[in-house]
Amino acid sequence: MLKKILIANRGEIACRIARTAARMGIATVAVYSDADANALHVRMCDEAVHIGPSPATESYLRIDKIIAAAKATGADAIHPGYGFLSENAELPDACATAGIIFIGPTGAAMRALGGKAAAKEIAIKASVPVVPGYQGEKQDAKSLAKEAAKVGYPVMIKAVAGGGGRGMRLVESESQMGDMLDSAQREAASAFGNAHVLIEKVVVRPRHIEVQVFGDTTGNVVHLFERDCTLQRRNQKVIEEAPAPGMSAALREKMCAAAVKLSKSVDYTGAGTVEFLVEGGTLDENAKWYFIEMNTRLQVEHPVTEAITGLDLVEWQFRVAAGEKLPLAQSAIAMTGHAIEVRLCAEDPSKGFMPSVGKIALFATADMAALRTETGVVSGSVVSPYYDSMIAKLIVHRPDRPTALADLCKATLDTRVAGPHTNQTFLARLLSDPGVVSGRMDTGLIARDLDKLAEKPDTRTALSIGLSTWLDHVRAGSKATVDAHAPLTPWSAADAFQLGPHRRQSIAVEVDGAPMSLGVIWQDDGWAELTESGVPDEGIDLSYEEFSPAPGTLHVLAYGTQTTLRKPAYDASDVDDGAASGAIRAPINGRVAKLFVGIGATVEKGDKVAVVEAMKMEYVIAAAVAGTVDKLPVAEGAQVTQGTLLAHVQVAAT
Repeated sequence: MLKKILIANRGEIACRIARTAARMGIATVAVYSDADANALHVRMCDEAVHIGPSPATESYLRIDKIIAAAKATGADAIHPGYGFLSENAELPDACATAGIIFIGPTGAAMRALGGKAAAKEIAIKASVPVVPGYQGEKQDAKSLAKEAAKVGYPVMIKAVAGGGGRGMRLVESESQMGDMLDSAQREAASAFGNAHVLIEKVVVRPRHIEVQVFGDTTGNVVHLFERDCTLQRRNQKVIEEAPAPGMSAALREKMCAAAVKLSKSVDYTGAGTVEFLVEGGTLDENAKWYFIEMNTRLQVEHPVTEAITGLDLVEWQFRVAAGEKLPLAQSAIAMTGHAIEVRLCAEDPSKGFMPSVGKIALFATADMAALRTETGVVSGSVVSPYYDSMIAKLIVHRPDRPTALADLCKATLDTRVAGPHTNQTFLARLLSDPGVVSGRMDTGLIARDLDKLAEKPDTRTALSIGLSTWLDHVRAGSKATVDAHAPLTPWSAADAFQLGPHRRQSIAVEVDGAPMSLGVIWQDDGWAELTESGVPDEGIDLSYEEFSPAPGTLHVLAYGTQTTLRKPAYDASDVDDGAASGAIRAPINGRVAKLFVGIGATVEKGDKVAVVEAMKMEYVIAAAVAGTVDKLPVAEGAQVTQGTLLAHVQVAAT
């Protein structure tokens, strides 16, 4: 058995791997960037090695630094986790050269099946149906546009390297092809170091079904049944479950057999996932299905497979890497019950799923025996703009699907996160969606119902709670404690001196970044009456929590949503910028991936000005007014913080 492994990853998957290693008595080595110096995975491992600056391209994507760290610590194996280098064939090759075991497939198998284009060719030879498309070597814009026209719109552009929805774009017409191709290639190059893409015909109302496979070095390959990953947003999986609801026994047998056949054709070893699209939204015996790709690594959603089979897939990875045979034959692998996983992300669905970064003031999952939590954060952790927005996975395994859905919905809403915004309410709504509950779903469900699913819930009651507490803070001022309802005297007010009762006061407060002015009348008995808040005076009937991580800030957690009240911070930079409406600022911490304008450029309202990349996603920033660009203080590639001036438009004279 392996003695010491280096985990070439971060976050929840690094913690997940470390936990199984500890149970098996295997020593662990963590690697970390500047941003992760105090991360949970660093504390969980036996040793830790600093590998560079925060950007992944300078740390977690540096094979030379990973190999050097393994050699320096005497690790006999490297586990890549998922993402980063997990599907880069150069890493297992480098491990082989250095005499280090790679916990995963060989470089040859990874090259054969890890690239979408090559994998499709292998599938065709193995008589596995594939989606019509183009996966050739011509990568210039003109050639790809020509091939897309041959396939017929709508088409999907896909990065040939990597997965996770990166470098994927839906193109519905020829007029969109240029911009979408440029964006997909740029994101693919940034995420995987490879800008090559393929073109595929869009399958109508598909279900996304994947099969977990496992192979060993003696030629054995088994499957561990399927997972349903249909619920996606922007090609990123949101909710995964096993088994797939409505899956017929005949279709399961055909798809699982095809996955095993494909894996055996390249002598696959370790964990892998073969992904399919099933046309039409149903999984009956006669449904049309197509192979789309193989992920040559452990998947984010592997816990649902572990739940229904009772197996530890990371342990299986360790044993196969150590040269052991698969622990079980196909006939001994069975599934029980139903498991569902949601991805809890630091993002704000009501603002277009904008990533939300910063310190996590509070993180506490629901108290539920059936809940499994996989996370890389604790209270006090910092959500960085450099990496993926997922902060935890919540998994529930129950005897049947309806119970699993209901329990996971409750667990999702009962989880408490203060600081960054999260997608909790969005996830709970999705788990309760009639189409999801009935199992009548396809990959377009979220997009069709996005306005309803992502709408911010009515938080007026939570706001009423927060404002009441805020007034207590105002009255307390700098005092450590205050009796909020003690009789008022001219000397008891910490904010101002005023003779006589019924003091009237106007208090400025920001509610989720929006300014609000509170009209307040202070009564003789110490109670404060809101007069101009616009919040109804109603009884409080909800489960909530107030959390104040720092002076001048109050988080109110209710309905799975956070309402944040802050003391306004006044900034004179808008005055320096000239007309405030012409200032174009970064909406989030990130990297300026592209500038579309230069000094002196004329822009119309809505014209693209810049692209800011954060958490592996791209955000297009548009001009709010028409005019001429007179300031451009940033360059492409620059790291910027939220609020940084990207450009300024001198408003056109009217």
